[in-house]
Amino acid sequence: MLPEVSRWLDRRSSTAADWPVPKLVEAKRAGQIRVSVVLPALDEEPTVGAIVRTIRSELMERHPLVDELVVVDSGSTDRTADVAAAAGARVVHRDEILPRLPAVRGKGEVLWRSLLATTGDLVCFVDADLRGFSADFVSGILGPLLTDPSVQLVKAMYDRPLEIGDTVVPAGGGRVTELVARPLLNMYWPELAGFVQPLGGEYAVRRHLLERLPFPCGYGIETAMLVDTLNLVGLDAMAQVDVGVRRHSHQDEAGLGRMAGEIWQAVLERLHRDGRVRKGAGGLNTLFAQFERDEKGFRVTSHDVAAHERPPMITIPEYRARDALAG
Repeated sequence: MLPEVSRWLDRRSSTAADWPVPKLVEAKRAGQIRVSVVLPALDEEPTVGAIVRTIRSELMERHPLVDELVVVDSGSTDRTADVAAAAGARVVHRDEILPRLPAVRGKGEVLWRSLLATTGDLVCFVDADLRGFSADFVSGILGPLLTDPSVQLVKAMYDRPLEIGDTVVPAGGGRVTELVARPLLNMYWPELAGFVQPLGGEYAVRRHLLERLPFPCGYGIETAMLVDTLNLVGLDAMAQVDVGVRRHSHQDEAGLGRMAGEIWQAVLERLHRDGRVRKGAGGLNTLFAQFERDEKGFRVTSHDVAAHERPPMITIPEYRARDALAG
C-alpha cells in the first residue's frame, strides 16, 4: 500500500459511533445544510419498508437530520412502491424523472435521475435490499460531510457475510469486490486501495460534486464514482465510516459475472479517457455468453451487458433550469 494511502486510512477512517446524531443535527443547523436520502429500488418489497421506517422515525421525526427521503422505483413488479409510500417515503418512478430521455436499465441510471428528484446539499444513497438496517448507516456516512467542509464523498465500510440458507460465511460476501474491483483499483488507481468496500451501495456525497460526475448506468457506477472523484478532488476529500455489518440479498454467480462485465467497462472507459489504454478498432464485445445445464446438457445463454453512461447532470438543461429557479 502506498504510504499516502496508509496516512489517509488513519486520517479519514472513523466509526459510526464517532458521529452522534444530536451533534450532527447541530452541525447541520449551523451550516444550513439540507440532506436527502435516496433508495434506488427494484422489487424490494420484503426490505424497503423497514429501511424507510427506520430512517423516518430515527432521523426525521426523533432527530431532524434528514430533510427528504425518496425511493426511486426502477420498474418494480411487486409492491415495492406501495410499501415504501406507506412507510413514509416519497416514491418517484424512474420514468417520471426527465421523461424526454428514455430510461435505460441499471442502478446508475436511477441514481443519476435521482439528482433531479431531490434538493439536498448532501445526497445519501442506501440500497433497498438491506436486512437488519440501522440508522447508523445514514448518520455515520453523513458525519464527516457535516463536520468537515473539505470532505466531498464518504463511503460506508462493513463486514459483509454471505448467507446461503442456514450457512453463514462471515466474510464471504463481496465476491465481485475481491475478484474484480479490488485488483483493478490496486493496479490502476492504487490511491483507492484503502477503501474497504469500494462497491458498497451506501455512500453520501456533496451535490456540487455529484452533478459534475458522469454516471455509468449499470453496476459500474460505484467504481466510476471513486475514480472520477479521485481525479476531480483528490484522495483527501474522500473518507469512509465503519457501520458494522451489512446483510442483504446475494446474486448468483451468473448475475455476478454480468456485474463484473459492467465494472470492467467502466474501468476501461476511464483508462481510455486518461490515455492509459487504446480502444480496439472494433470496440468491445458486450454480448456475454454464459452456460446453464438442462436435461440435454449445457445450454448457452447470451446477455447484452453493454454499459451506457450518462453525462454530468450539470450539463442537462432541465437540471440547470431548476437550479436557476431555486436560486
